[in-house]
Amino acid sequence: MTETKRLYILFSFLFTCFASLGQSEVDHWETVVYADDVWSYRLGASAPPQDWMMPDFDDSSWLTGTGGIGYGDGDDNTLIEPTHSVFLRIDFDLIDTSLITMAVLHADYDDAFVAYLNGVEIGRGNIGDPAATLEYDESPPIDHEAVLYNGGLPDAFPIYPSSFDQLVQEGQNTLAIQVNNFLITSSDLSGNFFFSLGINDSSFEYGSTPPWFFEPFLSSEIPLIHILTQGQEIQNDPRIVAQMKIIDNGPGELNFIDALDPGYNGQIAVEIRGESSQFFEKKNYAFETQLENGQNNNISLLGMAEENDWILHGPYSDKSLIRNALTFGIGNDVMDYASRTRFCELIINDDYRGVYVLMEKIKQDDSRVDIATLLPEDIEGDELTGGYIIEIDRDNPDLEADGWYSSFPLYPFYTFHDPGYDQLMPEQKAYIQGWITDFEFAMNQSGYESTYQNYLDVESFIDYFLINELTKHIDAFKLSFYMYKQKDSDGGKLFMGPIWDFNLGYGNFDFACDPDPEGWIYPCTAWPFWVEKIIEIEAVQDQMYCRWQQLREDQLETEILMSRIDSLVDYIGPAADRNFNRFDVLGNYVWPNVFIGETYDEEVDYLRNWLDQRLFWMDQNMFGSTDADCSEILSAEADQPTTALKVYPNPFTDRVTFSFNGDMNRDGEVVIYTVMGETLMRFRPMEVQPDEFSQLKRGIYFYQYRVDNQPVQQGKLIKE
Repeated sequence: MTETKRLYILFSFLFTCFASLGQSEVDHWETVVYADDVWSYRLGASAPPQDWMMPDFDDSSWLTGTGGIGYGDGDDNTLIEPTHSVFLRIDFDLIDTSLITMAVLHADYDDAFVAYLNGVEIGRGNIGDPAATLEYDESPPIDHEAVLYNGGLPDAFPIYPSSFDQLVQEGQNTLAIQVNNFLITSSDLSGNFFFSLGINDSSFEYGSTPPWFFEPFLSSEIPLIHILTQGQEIQNDPRIVAQMKIIDNGPGELNFIDALDPGYNGQIAVEIRGESSQFFEKKNYAFETQLENGQNNNISLLGMAEENDWILHGPYSDKSLIRNALTFGIGNDVMDYASRTRFCELIINDDYRGVYVLMEKIKQDDSRVDIATLLPEDIEGDELTGGYIIEIDRDNPDLEADGWYSSFPLYPFYTFHDPGYDQLMPEQKAYIQGWITDFEFAMNQSGYESTYQNYLDVESFIDYFLINELTKHIDAFKLSFYMYKQKDSDGGKLFMGPIWDFNLGYGNFDFACDPDPEGWIYPCTAWPFWVEKIIEIEAVQDQMYCRWQQLREDQLETEILMSRIDSLVDYIGPAADRNFNRFDVLGNYVWPNVFIGETYDEEVDYLRNWLDQRLFWMDQNMFGSTDADCSEILSAEADQPTTALKVYPNPFTDRVTFSFNGDMNRDGEVVIYTVMGETLMRFRPMEVQPDEFSQLKRGIYFYQYRVDNQPVQQGKLIKE
């Protein structure tokens, strides 16, 4: 960061004061207030004077003690009796504020707090809206556990340069904090607070930062998502209403947290999602974009198709950060649909949460799973027969009727995904359960080799199988195993997919099955018995062999996959360093890692080498006969018309030509975009100059030829 860059800093606790950064960058950080300093404190048996947080308030009658001040969880130096709340004050001196660029309050608390600097609120957690008065006996909506004593990181509340000078003065300053208990009968209450300074020269006047210290976040080379919860804690259930901003200035531009004109700035309803990932420090989230009245707001986020249901996936045990994005990109190339993804960095209030992947939630939609919309009135005839997305997953004991157990070993649990169990009519639930049972019964009878195609779309099964085996997905065919059924008038068959949840793929697990690149995963993981029976069918094996050969010459060609990995890693760039500064997992075991790299590069190299070995093994061991007549088996693909737009040479080095081949509408344009869906250039065929492509980095790109903004033809570009 330099003075010549356009840098605007957010006045975080008011969310309204924007000013350009006219000061020096931070040279290093020092801490001026520590949790274990001596604080003045008052128990919250009654309300304190209204000016208790002001610098000139006389706290000489208050008690004093070494922080933390609280009880119950082993991180307190001064123990107090059970209380509704505790009020804390500490004075500190600043020597020369011109040498201080910004500051940050780190807060580790149980269960809620509000902090003031010289009488002005600078942060709060788990209670109330900013600037709202916090009563001495007010209970937060949920309990909140302190984390430092258990190896976690405290929340960060930055004071950015634009507001720092307005809040502090040379000489004495006062930090005042109110900590509220969930209930007076709670087993613990604690507050550990640190106040640190960003120094803009090499001088050292204060103290060293704590060993866990992490710098506040300012800007990113990739899109930013900033969620503001107004003092609420994001929960597993129910969703809370919050505000979300998305800042994306496009490739090559910095994105600042305080952007005056975000790409999206609106209401969302957000909750924590996931199963085992809920135990990680870095959470996953599901959210819905809403209008102010709470109704759905279908909108495009980061260039993806308009919708209202979204996922924020936070790679944690996947230290490459790219396993899901990589696999979903492959899925969109190979199958009808896979969730589209965009990398971003996430900030919740003032807490930097690292690198995330914005993903489309699996649901029925013309731009997602394109099947018929099943309406409540569709309870008979052809309308009843399709529009179902179901999933094999864990049973949910909190729901009474969210699915059913198969009657056949290993008795997998089928769930109603979309529409959900509470959206389906009894006739619809009975129909899809009965249809799946009929399919399973047919697969359990002799002669199933001649009837399976009456139920199953074989092409989708093969593509789904190959992607899950390519990644050696530990949850393949047993958890997050999605499938959907078309209406009888649309063929009436069961399609496999969309694919989902590959953060434990590519040899990133150490339980149940062998993580090495050799060996099939499905015998170890498949819950429905019919998966193995379908694979045993000779015709399916020959079709799978031919499809694998076809994909290995294009979408799954080794160099293309390695280039895709390189492109994703290059796109993330310095954000990876910030992520691992925030979450210190490199070199440490995170369930269920089998490989533990000391550096990010080692984690990516492990993924790359594992995939290379996996491709080689599958080439040598693919089902089917090498004598299979693939030209006949894949005749449907062979009969496709030749492309109308010629792209050559491809791969290319500096120049590539787009020209028309035969009759086609020539009023369209070519759009070039990255693996993350970012548009790089637009032009009419033959109008592009050679140097526009020579400036691109080596890697994979994509093109679409669009007429009236509708895609007519698309494909890959590979720059060598």
